[in-house]
Amino acid sequence: MTTVDKDFDPKTHLAAPQRWFEDFAVGERYLLPSRTVTDADFAAFRTVSGDNHPIHYDVEYCRARGLPGLLAHGLQVACFAAAGAGRFPHETSDSLVAFLEQSSKFLGPVVAGDTLYPALEIAALTPQRTTGVIAMSATIHNQRRELVMTGEHRYLVRKRP
Repeated sequence: MTTVDKDFDPKTHLAAPQRWFEDFAVGERYLLPSRTVTDADFAAFRTVSGDNHPIHYDVEYCRARGLPGLLAHGLQVACFAAAGAGRFPHETSDSLVAFLEQSSKFLGPVVAGDTLYPALEIAALTPQRTTGVIAMSATIHNQRRELVMTGEHRYLVRKRP
């Protein structure tokens, strides 16, 4: 027998409270889960991207060039900084209009077995009439504390109705 709970409201069953553009502040940080890059990640990215350069799939080719293993594609590394892995998309479920742009600067190699530690930090808030643009700096460090990627994400977010 099913019992209806009149006190339960699915609209309030949220992973994070809803936020609007004016609720954010410069300096807020979003630490994304750390992940160890695996051979399966390389295979999945090859399938999705169609990239067929041997530096991403031929270990002997990489070793002949002084690399310890397969080199992760830059776009593959950038994927680890996806805001969707953290709280931000849950906080903006009703206010996010668009992911506007992304940039990345690759500072060091990433190989299978590296553990990546991505983070996003609000760097700028640009208000507009009914929306605003949230600029986030993106960083990824490896297990050796080396900064392997920096970049920026920009999101268009609604102001409170």
